Amino acid sequence: MPSPWPLELTDGDLLLRPLRRRDRRAFEALLAENRDWLRAWDATDPVGDRARPPFATLLRWTHQQARARAMIPLLITRRGAILGQVSASPILYGPQSSAVIGYWVGSAHVGAGIAPRAVALLADHLFAEAGLHRIEVNIRPENAASLRVAEKLHLREEGLRRAFIHVDGAFRDHLSFALTAEEVATDASGRGVLRRYLAEHHSDGNGHPGAS
Repeated sequence: MPSPWPLELTDGDLLLRPLRRRDRRAFEALLAENRDWLRAWDATDPVGDRARPPFATLLRWTHQQARARAMIPLLITRRGAILGQVSASPILYGPQSSAVIGYWVGSAHVGAGIAPRAVALLADHLFAEAGLHRIEVNIRPENAASLRVAEKLHLREEGLRRAFIHVDGAFRDHLSFALTAEEVATDASGRGVLRRYLAEHHSDGNGHPGAS
């Protein structure tokens, strides 16, 4: 079934929500602070003279794509602060019924359990609410932090894709990981991936993980 838009997903103090016009200053500051950190992992345009689109263009385009059901682009926030992004794009319906999940958090939040919770929240939504069959994540082999997210969420490694995505000036190899709906025991709340992650990692006493 189509995902509603705008969409919000929550787990305790973690909120995934759409980018808004008033987010411009905080969002651009987070990107600027993490420019060096993101350079090695962030997909880029192989046509080198194409700069990142202005905020207004990005805002308009992501909302258009979300309303067209082609993607789900969400900010990762906690207590009002923007920590990063998680998205499902492209989303394919019909025979494939799948989505590719991408994510990033600022370097200050790496290892704090933010990225796995965000990815798990979105994965559970894609399975339980959007009715998809398969999710996929593609990670550079050098990205140890992102590989740990795949490991913590029990994503199944499917192999190396040579020169798969353009990153930092060249087409780079990526490891592909996947998970299907049949591999997740989803309960009545629709939270199979997140429930498993929370059960397996350190808790703060309220059912939410600490820095793991």
